[in-house]
Amino acid sequence: MEEKKKILIVEDEKNIAQVLAFNITQAGYSYDLAFDGEEGLNKAMTGEFDLILLDLMLPKMDGFEVCRRIRAKMSTPIIIVTAREEEIDKILGLDLGADDYVTKPFSMKVLLARIKSNIRRAAGELVINEGETENPNVIVVRDLVVDSDKYRVTNDGQPILLTKKEYELLVHLAKNAGKIYSREALLEEVWGYEDFYGDLRTVDVTVSRLRDKLEKDPARPEYLMTKRGMGYYLK
Repeated sequence: MEEKKKILIVEDEKNIAQVLAFNITQAGYSYDLAFDGEEGLNKAMTGEFDLILLDLMLPKMDGFEVCRRIRAKMSTPIIIVTAREEEIDKILGLDLGADDYVTKPFSMKVLLARIKSNIRRAAGELVINEGETENPNVIVVRDLVVDSDKYRVTNDGQPILLTKKEYELLVHLAKNAGKIYSREALLEEVWGYEDFYGDLRTVDVTVSRLRDKLEKDPARPEYLMTKRGMGYYLK
């Protein structure tokens, strides 16, 4: 019998935590609870979890700091939960390494869909296609080299440090260089969201961060291009 995927819920409002726990259990997952940032960080660092659901406004240590410390040590998927709409741009703009976010109040159907897609992706169900080089796991686009064996990206020989999501987006565009993808298509194919459960701003901000790291002059990109009214593509 396949072992259940385990989720860590870091949420200081116990009624919300219990509702999340109930629905997560009904969806076939197991869980553990933490009610403040320090407890959440300590439990996360055990490495026992397949996904972490992380509230931002936590006692003892806020979710931003918890996320940073987790991501410095491990790649476990993190979905951030926030109650304030104005925090979204901050979440997206900061290089926290979180994989996703939801805002309170949220649809449980949407949350479970995001949990499912993030766990699947982390388990390796996002397949990196073969490239055009002697090594099928290396994709080369001019001076840009994406080596999925080493999880390494270089541009003109210089290493580029990317978050997991930036890397996955780059791989998807690189293996389909020249093909234009709408934001909706990228949400579905890279983020794994069906029925567009994601926020389109997530794509825009991830593209912007990737462009900042990839391009010599992000205002005049040479690789990661925008086709106005249509979407994004790798030239």
